[in-house]
Amino acid sequence: MTNKEFLDAMNGGTHTDCGGDIHLKMHQLSQEALRITAEINGSYHEPDTLRKLMEQLIGQPLDEGFSMFPPFNTDCGKNIHIGKGVFINSGCKFQDQGGIFIGDRCLIGHNTVIATLNHGLLPEKRGDLIPSPVRIGNGVWIGSGSIILPGVTIGDNAVIGAGSVVTKDIPADMIAVGNPAKILRSIYD
Repeated sequence: MTNKEFLDAMNGGTHTDCGGDIHLKMHQLSQEALRITAEINGSYHEPDTLRKLMEQLIGQPLDEGFSMFPPFNTDCGKNIHIGKGVFINSGCKFQDQGGIFIGDRCLIGHNTVIATLNHGLLPEKRGDLIPSPVRIGNGVWIGSGSIILPGVTIGDNAVIGAGSVVTKDIPADMIAVGNPAKILRSIYD
């Protein structure tokens, strides 16, 4: 299975049986991600070098406005899509097999977790994986320690309060806080 076939399956929402071809490809990609993130996290890198390591990890170019403070962890890497001028703070963990799409000028706070996979509910299907993308609009600020769950879309310019667990879509220009995150008000109020 090629990377493209894997990404097409994941982005198409294909239910992945434990031990199947897609699952095996996922494990292959995770080994590459572990190698690259170990390099990212193992020592200091100048910003340009760090950006090039992230490009290698995600398999796509990043603009010069991208910046990140390691450590950073992901278990795939190839389904992370990052817009222009994005900042990812230290300690973030991305489970990206289902697709993480980050718009321009986003701020991702310390220790944010973004998850894109669910498991089968039945005990005999618990190893199965169900991908569902996370989409983060332009200008979004995600506060430290937040958890963004599979299938969530966060609209442009929204703010997610620190420590929030986002289980449902958040519209553009809204502030959401809590566990589960609830809309508090507009950023313009």
